[in-house]
Amino acid sequence: MDPFALFTEDASLLEAVEEIRELKRQKNAVILSHYYMAPELQITDADGGIADFVGDSLGLSVAAKKTGAENIIFCGVKFMAETAKILNPEKRVLLPSFEAGCSLAESITASDVRQLKALHPEVPVVAYINTYAETKAEADICCTSRNAMDIARSFPGNKLIFLPDVFMGRNLQAKIAAETGKELILWEGRCEVHEQFTPQRINGLKLVHPDAQVLVHWEVPDDTVLEAMKGSGGIVGSTSDIIRFVGESSSRKFILGSECDLGATLRGMYPENEFVVPCIKCPHMKQITVQRTLQALRAIGTEEERVFEVNLEADILQRALLPIERMLEFS
Repeated sequence: MDPFALFTEDASLLEAVEEIRELKRQKNAVILSHYYMAPELQITDADGGIADFVGDSLGLSVAAKKTGAENIIFCGVKFMAETAKILNPEKRVLLPSFEAGCSLAESITASDVRQLKALHPEVPVVAYINTYAETKAEADICCTSRNAMDIARSFPGNKLIFLPDVFMGRNLQAKIAAETGKELILWEGRCEVHEQFTPQRINGLKLVHPDAQVLVHWEVPDDTVLEAMKGSGGIVGSTSDIIRFVGESSSRKFILGSECDLGATLRGMYPENEFVVPCIKCPHMKQITVQRTLQALRAIGTEEERVFEVNLEADILQRALLPIERMLEFS
């Protein structure tokens, strides 16, 4: 992405970016930014922006664990910042807005997981990374869409509890059953963005753009995946899978079934390609802005710091660490 195209037309935005870059140096801070952030939050420090690392959930988890900075500013949603804190209990982790929640993470609680385990004793629990810390603390292992298949293969037995995304579970079920013979016990959680990618929406786009390949995440409805893959030569996978697929494809046109600003990421990476993107934005991700990120950085070392700092109970920190570390073994 060209930072000047985004910053030079807005003097206040450019001033905020310049102050953030200086405060990061002064306060020994790094900024981790998710692919669903607005484009101005995804421009890296090396390119004149503010992000030290841009990635998906797994990539950001790895970056959080490896950073040597004293302060981590997480431009993502709450469960992501919690993961960074779990991996870095001795560091200060700040979230620019605690309004940045997640419909999927909020669909399940620790109590729900305990009830599932009581109904299905001895069945391993695999928790998607898009869960809050208290939920992770009840799981045997976490996963992302990038490593879910490898993790499913790693467990003995013929059943797994997979939570909370019911669509991701259904999409994985056929492949897991074919390769491992395992049955998934699912929870009825849903992502409010991905569930909007219905078969009708994708098929309508395919009619208008018959030469386009379709890119969809595991979290879209399973009937959408079946329709999307018919004759498109596209892919269902993680964000990293999608990025890699586009880079290797001979096609120059793609329909993206995911959060709108992933489209901006792809256009920046592959400017020679055309991406057809229904602009469905995650309202939680969009709570994070450059100005709120600046406020979080300014707050470090002041009384205002508590407004942004992520804190978890010691018991939750300890119990949630093991399933995350087990997940990272598959990264």
